[in-house]
Amino acid sequence: MLSDDARNLLEHAASEYMKQVDQIGSYLSGRGLSKEIANTFRLGYVKDPVVGHEEFKGRLAIPFDTPSGIVDIRFRAITDDGGPKYLSRAGSGQLIYNVNAFEIDSEMIAVCEGELDTIVAQSMIGIPAVGMPGANGWKDFYWRAFTDYRKVFVLCDGDSAGKEMGRAIATAVDTAVVINMPDGMDVNDVYLAEGSDGLAGRLGL
Repeated sequence: MLSDDARNLLEHAASEYMKQVDQIGSYLSGRGLSKEIANTFRLGYVKDPVVGHEEFKGRLAIPFDTPSGIVDIRFRAITDDGGPKYLSRAGSGQLIYNVNAFEIDSEMIAVCEGELDTIVAQSMIGIPAVGMPGANGWKDFYWRAFTDYRKVFVLCDGDSAGKEMGRAIATAVDTAVVINMPDGMDVNDVYLAEGSDGLAGRLGL
């Protein structure tokens, strides 16, 4: 469990990176994300890293915001420089992204494979969405969070790992509806190719 000091440091870092997010406006717009959406999810950019975050310079900052505050930040590459796509802070665990979605009154929820897909799904389809920390991020006890939903849309990447995630969730959650993206595509790719209507149509909405 995070100490108050650790939470305050994460909150400070997230606030600083939000101030710098305009530096990557073209990257976000290329993903179909407006400044308003970036602000809603408190996305940031590490132009000037806070102390201890020097290795994350030049990356997108994705805070894990919860009803009690920010509990983690992940850092995503915005260029294909051959390095890892994601970096995490030392000691970070695997967490469900966007748990604030559980606070939204809805009979439906979407589960995605990553943070940006989660943001796209919730913003463009209009139903709550949460993200697993990668295709292998589903834990056996997570099913408890989804028992009250009439439909749990599982939006899987179009690859073998995504399909395996879909099978794991469908086995654990009775109301799961698995939606596989086309081969080689994820939720964000489908949104960019087909728009909100196309993405929603794959869910039958």
